[in-house]
Amino acid sequence: MKNEKVEILSIEDLKEPKYIKPKLVKFRHNGILRDWEIADTHDSVAILLYHKEKDALVLVKQFRPAIYVKYGGDGETYELCAGLIDKDKSIKEIAKEEIEEECGYRVLVDDIKKVASYNTAVGFAGGRQTLFFSEIDESMRVSDGGGIDDEQIEVLYLPLKEAKEFMFDESYIKTPGLLFGFMWFFNEYGK
Repeated sequence: MKNEKVEILSIEDLKEPKYIKPKLVKFRHNGILRDWEIADTHDSVAILLYHKEKDALVLVKQFRPAIYVKYGGDGETYELCAGLIDKDKSIKEIAKEEIEEECGYRVLVDDIKKVASYNTAVGFAGGRQTLFFSEIDESMRVSDGGGIDDEQIEVLYLPLKEAKEFMFDESYIKTPGLLFGFMWFFNEYGK
């Protein structure tokens, strides 16, 4: 799923943002008066999926406008299945929904293991992401995935034998959560 053509029509200041709320914080730190621009954002979940039959880690690839505007290219990133914590549900329930929506697999909540929580974009947002792990196989497939509404998510299966090389190949734009998840997986499972 290659983006055939992207045309930036405008970049504007948001007057009523839905997901990211820019703010100016004025504070005193060690007696020095300072200010800092921050973004109030939602926390999120990310899920590392291991497909047992394919002996592969499951990734999602999608177009990210911020990457396209800043770096050009095709603007596509390689990520773990993930989503915002923006519903009145447990974070494991949100993770379960994201797995089904983005990747097309129905996983039981009890089969989703929490790995760790960490903060991202600490210089300006400080959102907290919780990483989960689950194993899947084709008996759990309920759809092709791809996201909901107007999301355009491509599901990829990265064979374990190629995963370590992929981690360090800087030609692929990857998230820190993906890299952390891979490191955890290789440490935990010794693969």
